[in-house]
Amino acid sequence: MADDPLWFTETLHTGVSQRLAISRLVHQGRTAWQDVIVFDNPIFGRVVALDGALQVTERDEFIYHEMLAHVPILAHGTARRVLIVGGGDGGILRRCLMHGVSQVTMVEIDGEFVRLMRLHVPSIGGDAFDDARTRLVIGDGAEFMRTARDFDVIIVDSTDPTGPGAVLFSPEFYADCKRALAPGGVLVTQSGVPFLQPEELRLVQARLGAAFADATCYQASVPTYYGGAMAFGWASDDAGLRRRDLATLTARHRAAGLATRYYTPEIHQAAFVLPGYFT
Repeated sequence: MADDPLWFTETLHTGVSQRLAISRLVHQGRTAWQDVIVFDNPIFGRVVALDGALQVTERDEFIYHEMLAHVPILAHGTARRVLIVGGGDGGILRRCLMHGVSQVTMVEIDGEFVRLMRLHVPSIGGDAFDDARTRLVIGDGAEFMRTARDFDVIIVDSTDPTGPGAVLFSPEFYADCKRALAPGGVLVTQSGVPFLQPEELRLVQARLGAAFADATCYQASVPTYYGGAMAFGWASDDAGLRRRDLATLTARHRAAGLATRYYTPEIHQAAFVLPGYFT
């Protein structure tokens, strides 16, 4: 945070930073795991940052959450059991529950962060934490994954590979994810902004490629995350999942009755078309 109490300054990347005006400070403190600040901004609405890095804003959270949840679930087509690692703000959980799933298990290491998000930014998670299909586990996601089995979709909604999120980028974790997936399952991950974090994407792609038969990434532009398009890692042993035809995606999107603001079946297909600097 900047010395000026009227501004939040993110210095996540060497040589560049971004500043957001603080019109009202809602919360600032530390949980057992991380520093948390919640504030209001005249452009982005309510903003959340962890350890000095912007995490989510009310204004554009729908882009990130729709793309990380709807793309794998609609590509799969018959997902019933979904696992989310991280995702304490509830945005991914809420989108997963829009589908005909039987259960969504969410494993979040920081229970206090979940409480703060439900208290201060309830619009993101809505009533998802109270849904009968939600199973919330407060614990270590990497440890949980070692014995997890038979999930159709796994979504890793983590911070960058520093602090408590670092283990969620390890080869061992991805190998555990592979074992945890049911046949025909898919894993997606938050993989940073490649223009400013090329090493993060290369690391994720190399490790996913070592564990899965089909590994790539897809993209979306989220204004909060400075530096251009954001990458989402994609891994499955079924290469056909990311090549769903438009008619199939359109039918599934319509059948799910989704009211989306960013995701469309056309965007779904186009998201896998990557600029050269991503590779």
